[in-house]
Amino acid sequence: MSNTHPAFELVTTAEIESLGVRVEEYRHKVTGAQHLHIAADNAENVFLVALRTVPQDSTGVAHILEHTALCGSDKYPVRDPFFMMIRRSLNTFMNAFTSSDWTAYPFASQNRKDFNNLLDVYLDAVFFAKLDPLDFAQEGHRLEFSEPGNPDSELVYKGVVYNEMKGAMSSVTSQLWQALSRYLYPTTTYHWNSGGEPADIPKLTYEQLQAFYRTHYHPSNATFMTFGDIPAAEHQAAFEEKALSKFEKLNKTIEVGREDRYLAPLSVEEFYPLSESEAGEGDTGNASDKTHIVLAWLLGDVTDLEAVLTAHLLAGVLLDNSASPLMKLLETTDLGTSPSPLLGLDDTQREMAFVCGIEGSERDRADELEQQVMDVLRDVAENGVPYEQLAASLHQLELQQREIGGDGFPYGLQLIMTALTGATHRGDAIGLLNIDATLEKLREQIKNPRFIADVARELLVDNQHRVRLVLRPDTELAGRREQAEKARLAEIRAALSDGEKQQIIQTASALQERQEREDDASILPKVGVEDIPAEMPRVEGEELQLGRQKLTRYSAGTNGLVYQQVVCALPEFSEEEKQLLPYYCQVLSEVGLGEKDYLEVQQWQARVCGALHGFTSSRTAIDDLQQMRGHFVLSGKALAANQEGLTELMDATLEQVRFDELPRIRELMQQTLARREQGVVGNGHALAMAAASAGFNRAAFENHATGGLLGLRHLKGLVRSFDDSGLESLQEKLQAIHGKILSAERQFLLVGEEEKLSDFSRAMDTLANDATGGGYTINGDFNPRQVGELWLTNSQVNFCSKAYATVPMSHPDSAPLAVLGGFLRNGFLHRTIREQGGAYGGGAGHDNNLGVFRFFSYRDPRMAETLQDFDASLEWLADGKHQDSQVEEAILGVVGGLDKPGSPSGEAKKAFHSALYGRTHEVREEFRRRVTEVKLEDLQRVAATYLRPEKAGTAVVTGNQGREAGLALGLEEEKL
Repeated sequence: MSNTHPAFELVTTAEIESLGVRVEEYRHKVTGAQHLHIAADNAENVFLVALRTVPQDSTGVAHILEHTALCGSDKYPVRDPFFMMIRRSLNTFMNAFTSSDWTAYPFASQNRKDFNNLLDVYLDAVFFAKLDPLDFAQEGHRLEFSEPGNPDSELVYKGVVYNEMKGAMSSVTSQLWQALSRYLYPTTTYHWNSGGEPADIPKLTYEQLQAFYRTHYHPSNATFMTFGDIPAAEHQAAFEEKALSKFEKLNKTIEVGREDRYLAPLSVEEFYPLSESEAGEGDTGNASDKTHIVLAWLLGDVTDLEAVLTAHLLAGVLLDNSASPLMKLLETTDLGTSPSPLLGLDDTQREMAFVCGIEGSERDRADELEQQVMDVLRDVAENGVPYEQLAASLHQLELQQREIGGDGFPYGLQLIMTALTGATHRGDAIGLLNIDATLEKLREQIKNPRFIADVARELLVDNQHRVRLVLRPDTELAGRREQAEKARLAEIRAALSDGEKQQIIQTASALQERQEREDDASILPKVGVEDIPAEMPRVEGEELQLGRQKLTRYSAGTNGLVYQQVVCALPEFSEEEKQLLPYYCQVLSEVGLGEKDYLEVQQWQARVCGALHGFTSSRTAIDDLQQMRGHFVLSGKALAANQEGLTELMDATLEQVRFDELPRIRELMQQTLARREQGVVGNGHALAMAAASAGFNRAAFENHATGGLLGLRHLKGLVRSFDDSGLESLQEKLQAIHGKILSAERQFLLVGEEEKLSDFSRAMDTLANDATGGGYTINGDFNPRQVGELWLTNSQVNFCSKAYATVPMSHPDSAPLAVLGGFLRNGFLHRTIREQGGAYGGGAGHDNNLGVFRFFSYRDPRMAETLQDFDASLEWLADGKHQDSQVEEAILGVVGGLDKPGSPSGEAKKAFHSALYGRTHEVREEFRRRVTEVKLEDLQRVAATYLRPEKAGTAVVTGNQGREAGLALGLEEEKL
């Protein structure tokens, strides 16, 4: 088979040695559709089709269309082919995204039959979507009476995207970016919120959605992208047969134009809602010190590779680490508490933006901050920066380019997303992947001392397209928005005729009927248990002695990088020390070493490694939830040539760290607090699950007390205690923790390319110490309790969870409990919580490390009804009217998760750390085998045994609007 299908023509091709791939660009002869294929020796094949989508308002049309397109197509006229395929597949990734100027539909699978099934469904969904008006009502927005069927009750807005964006726009970071974009991009599509502003979403009509689909979802406006070992021509045959042959060329070019440039900088002020409780937490006890101040510049075109890398280099020089001039200012200025969550270069849009600023500030500090920032930039523009700093920033760019990822996201999809920006704007997509020649050019250019100075002057100092945004808190804004929405709904209701009221009731009834209809899933393709590979892929390491201790090393295709870890068995700590462990980990690699202060250490790190960080992990025994062991890990990665330097840095970090730079520790803790507070509304479901589980055993409690909301509350109290004595006390405690970790037994992990491993191993000799002994095992001593908590935070939506105590991994019931989560989600929870309830997501799952089974909902407008739905799912299960195929679908989901590949280094780390806690390859494979043998009666038995509603722990994370509903449920109010 030739590498090009007759319907396509080859445009260009390039070998990218640093990534070990060949990139081929093709054009469809009739429609002009682009196909970018990344040929790689990798069985995890990835597909993505992207459409340029450029909305001209904030109704969320592109976002709602992304959801609605996945609700049934010509060939697959079922209500929900996307979610149905998730459970009929061994996919390693399935999703859809709406960005500011494109919408993309990606998936990945390691199974060829599964890949072809998904391709068939995705192509039909994108190019032949049904767009049923009822799906628009479900996914987008609709009006309903608060009491269904009663036209005299109040009107409410419902819709999945409507609630999703209420949740997304609860995040201050999202509000900051949207407000900034409105001014930074006055005329192009980025001026609008492509996800949709909750107040604007109800303005979108079904006819506008259809019109947008007809022009934007056409092959002439599409880019197909593939990665893996399936040849390009094979993909093209499928594209042509299933979609492209049915289209002619569209005589309309959809693109984002250049932005009109300002001739003078702009200063603007906006507001964001803050609850009364949060307003009272600042240093002054009012909301004024919770102001964000950011500065942003519009830079050059993202399709110019040299301009992009030069801008990245400048951003790195200014912000890479605490010793970088602009980062040093933002971290140490007394004008705010920490650097802004918006920081650095954004190169995901047609023209790049550079942003910097602070949070925890006050309105009248804006002039002073702008002056300080401009002074730093003028200094760089006049005097440049030392060559060593430039070389270190370029080194960081090279590390990012070389690293083969794939732990959170399939590696092929990472490469595709890197190239997508270029493809969207009809630039050089291949160039964005093949940056070696441009890096080489930059290596030469930085030898000229004026180079970076001139770049800083051109891009920032003399650039008049600059916006200063002051985003101030307003404790009454949320209430005013709520009132405005109620008034709008009351006005609509007052104008309704009797016929229109009946129409609203009929639509709600028709939608409910459609949601409860059992579709014939057999029209969709599927894989079955028989398609599951018999064995999990095995990752083999070898063990050597390093002094008196053990080194485990793995050979992997790491593309010239080395990964190494010092792993210390956790000793016995006091309760207070356990609470402080996460902060010890964060501070360890961010402070001074020996004679060097933290700024010198930051420069040292930038020269030799990509990242050096500490973390702790802990697991229960595989057969006993009351026994728990943990480890402290110091982890680093570097280019192979720097491995000795990395080892020397790790050794110094452990042996010479000093905790006496108290102002630095204060800054770090304030930054950590800011990051964790910003993370609450994005991660509310996980925090609710941790809270609901915290009463069952020590492992679950510690999860909540360190990484959960209890840990966040403790951190707030700690930061408030930072008068000088509080900091000195913290310094002593960090020193005491470090002393215990230094005397703990160590072992070592090394991952690199095979031919270099023996040299790397020898260099690591210096890290061994004389400590022996297996670390401290926690046994028992925990008083279980039943949790019922309501956590109040700054959110417009709810995150609900119920949790139950279960069993450890080796117990025979652990496998059916794992399958039960998917079974309840697929058969009941998805319909009731997402489709009918309007939450963005909901489901259930078993954590066999903590021994807890947990229900959850995400960005949910409901509370009491959702908690009832969790219980109702168990009644539905017990009724017994279920198909064996539903059990098979849930099994596929669990196995797909277990078999999901990571990056080469990630696979080695996973194998090592699993084995460290007794989860050896054999143990995990045995668990996987038990999963494949689960039957319906096993699910019913474990649910009846463990999931008894009166035994549940319950937690809800909500905002002030949910407080009364939570208290009415008998939940105990908890404040952050």
